[in-house]
Amino acid sequence: MDLDHTTNEPKMEKDYSESVKALQPEVEQLLASGQLRAALDKLHGLEKKTRAAADLWSTSQLLERMVDACGAASEWVMLEQEVAAMSKKHGQLKQAIAKMVQRAMTYVDKTPDEQTRIELIDALRTVTEGKIHVEVERARLTRMRVAVYEAHGQINEACDTLQEIQVETYGSMDRREKTDFILEQMRLCLAKRDYIRMAIISHKINPKYFQRDDTEDLKLRFYELMIQYDLHEGNYLEVSRHYNHIYTTKSISEDAAKWPGVLQNILLYLVLSPFDNEQSDMLHRVQRDHNLEKLELCTRLAKGFTTMELTRWPAVESVYGPEFRKTDVFSAQTDDGAARWMTLRDRVIEHNIRVIAKYYTRATISRLTELLDLGADDVEAFLSRAVVAGTIYARVDRPAGAVSFAKPREGEEQLNAWASDVGKLLGLVEKTTHLIAKEEIVNKIARAI
Repeated sequence: MDLDHTTNEPKMEKDYSESVKALQPEVEQLLASGQLRAALDKLHGLEKKTRAAADLWSTSQLLERMVDACGAASEWVMLEQEVAAMSKKHGQLKQAIAKMVQRAMTYVDKTPDEQTRIELIDALRTVTEGKIHVEVERARLTRMRVAVYEAHGQINEACDTLQEIQVETYGSMDRREKTDFILEQMRLCLAKRDYIRMAIISHKINPKYFQRDDTEDLKLRFYELMIQYDLHEGNYLEVSRHYNHIYTTKSISEDAAKWPGVLQNILLYLVLSPFDNEQSDMLHRVQRDHNLEKLELCTRLAKGFTTMELTRWPAVESVYGPEFRKTDVFSAQTDDGAARWMTLRDRVIEHNIRVIAKYYTRATISRLTELLDLGADDVEAFLSRAVVAGTIYARVDRPAGAVSFAKPREGEEQLNAWASDVGKLLGLVEKTTHLIAKEEIVNKIARAI
């Protein structure tokens, strides 16, 4: 049998559309009299002929009519049997199977009870398993099955079932629906606390897709899920970036009730991030945002971390504590909020150490304990962490009770400095010689006159 390349199905050998239309009244009459089996037998007889003739339209009409007949009669077991039997017929047309499954899916919500609904979904999933021409229908049926699992609190089963579907490989599924499906997989992984798989799945979504105007709802869902993940991982810089993406979303930036909270979270998670070039650059960019000026406390906090001046923790606690401890970031009612508040204290101390390292070449431990409001052991611990992180250079002289912040020059650097000094000296000698010679010439001319 030749292949029709437009439909990727065998070419139609005979048109049975008139026979299908002629059979409809007879089938309707049998159904009206309650003879469902007789009506199905009539449809089966003609379906065999249309299938053999590769008549796609007629076969699809007959299969859909079989589904409608069973569904209208509430014969759910028979509906499942008919769909399974028709899909296994030799030479059955792929598009006809797809239309039959699509029609059967419309009856899922019409089932009388949950058990019947589950059985119908499972039956349709079995029919669509391993068939690429009904992969989209299988994905949608799986979403339905997962919703039932989740309603019963079976999160692990729901997550595992949804992971079976690799929608990113489906060429026939709309990109928006793919993204929505992947977001659902991410959400269930978070609910299951499977953070490794969640991170892997998140890479299946290209953030550039969210630049389109019709994807704002998906963009917000994606970054809210990523915020939950990175909060669990303690990646505060990434959390701040996610909030920044939310902040630049049109629906958020134009809503005066939403953007202040988002902008505040950007700054708070940014100052909680360990100091490095990226953190510093982003902090200065956020500080230049004109909207930040409308948030007084946030403006002062940003200035404190971008100005090379000491910021004493007791003062920070008294100024910002009453307001910030009420936020979700530093909530006094949660363990995470309390832990982040202590992390803020560490960041303030680390900032002060960088300030001291910039202005001091040498300082005693006792002086540092006064400046940092810490004990001697804590001062050494924070200094050690800063040195390991590479943000400062410091050497502790325990016998002398002092810390040196002056970095010794390496041999090559010292030689370069000496060469530079010698060059400057020779330049001064040459300039002086020139000025002396000039002065002598001027005096000789004056005497000659």
